[in-house]
Amino acid sequence: MAKSKKTRRKFTKEFKAEVVKLVLDGGRSVPDVCREHELGESSVYTWVKQAQVDRGNGSADALTTAEKAVVAELRREVRELRRERDFFEQARVYFAKAKR
Repeated sequence: MAKSKKTRRKFTKEFKAEVVKLVLDGGRSVPDVCREHELGESSVYTWVKQAQVDRGNGSADALTTAEKAVVAELRREVRELRRERDFFEQARVYFAKAKR
């Protein structure tokens, strides 16, 4: 019998912000908030850690959410430019063979 795959839940930014606020500003523990909202602790710890970085309380080498968005956009741009470069290289080779 095939195992059923557990679906991954998605949470809105507003929900994550509210959960983080309960932990950081409300003085509640992560396990307590997780039990109340039926969440996995690792997810909430990740959200809290990122919120601390965004507030300027993270490690020096950690990226803020805005910086991560810029990095993701730059990676998309590099990927697109590489595709274009490869396409034009293939076209150049094709037309060079056609001239012979």
